[in-house]
Amino acid sequence: MSIPTQTVRRLRDALLTHFDRHARHLPWRRRRTPYSVWISEIMLQQTRVETVIPYFERWMRAFPSVSILADADEREVLKAWEGLGYYSRARNAHRTAKIVRERPSARFPDSAARLRELPGIGEYTSGAIASIAFGEPVPAVDGNVRRVLSRLFDLERPSGGTLRELATALVPEDRPGDWNEALMELGALVCTPRNPRCVSCPLSSDCGAFEAGTVSERPGPRSRGKVRAASFVSLVARDPAGRFFVTRRPAEGLLGGLWECPTVESDGDGARVVGGIAEDHGLRLAGGARTLPEVRHAFTHIRATYRPFVVDASGGSETEDSGWRTSEELDALPLPVAQQRIIAAARASAAHSP
Repeated sequence: MSIPTQTVRRLRDALLTHFDRHARHLPWRRRRTPYSVWISEIMLQQTRVETVIPYFERWMRAFPSVSILADADEREVLKAWEGLGYYSRARNAHRTAKIVRERPSARFPDSAARLRELPGIGEYTSGAIASIAFGEPVPAVDGNVRRVLSRLFDLERPSGGTLRELATALVPEDRPGDWNEALMELGALVCTPRNPRCVSCPLSSDCGAFEAGTVSERPGPRSRGKVRAASFVSLVARDPAGRFFVTRRPAEGLLGGLWECPTVESDGDGARVVGGIAEDHGLRLAGGARTLPEVRHAFTHIRATYRPFVVDASGGSETEDSGWRTSEELDALPLPVAQQRIIAAARASAAHSP
């Protein structure tokens, strides 16, 4: 799909002028180093800007360079990421830092194609980093850009190839990073999924969907994978000293590398399941299990319900990936959001116990 040269020029001028006047003052725009651009783009994957800002600022204080990040312990990295979700992003960032540190002068690859060879960097992220940090005229098509382009050219269900072709044709040679950021920001603030501010849009005079009255229909809904419901039982074991028994999840997979109260997927009888969990970890239970309020948490493909049971216990296997932790030690561990809520409920329960 070709775009007339005059239209391309008009769109570039209008959007970049708008961006120069209205761009948000975001922390990663203060100093656009390859490292800061990379970290911001990794954090922004499937996460709102407002959520990312405090995480980014804390991260840059803790790990101000790629070498410092590479030298950090994985537990520190996951703790800094705690609450952002999609923890594979943090583990991939740690792996990437180690790879980049071994490159000449610890420099990032300066092209989208070579950036894609690094863990956790796909087509969109490589385009964003290459254009913003290195000035390579390549597109960066995220969900916001997909929506803007679909409306701009009045496309109901454009393929990824079509969108990339259009985005490539629009990227200017002289300001590719600003252009990509401007498109993404337009989608985030003006060309929003619902109630778009078309009267404020600098591209409305060239927008096919605005002219045709199909803005609310573009783009059409995308097919989504099925989300399954899952029930989990968590054993919240506490010893006489008030310590909790926790284990570390496998490095790969859901919540990889994070710590938790021993948890298994089960919708069976909670007390019976708790006994099995205790046996697996060599825990000796004293008295019956007491229920805590259920905790619900939504993952990308799972709607999880956690059923926590508090029990007094002793014993337990002390290994690199399991053992008793004091409250202070627990606070230093990277914990999933649901587990934080479970432990907070257990602490509150203990505080109110006679």
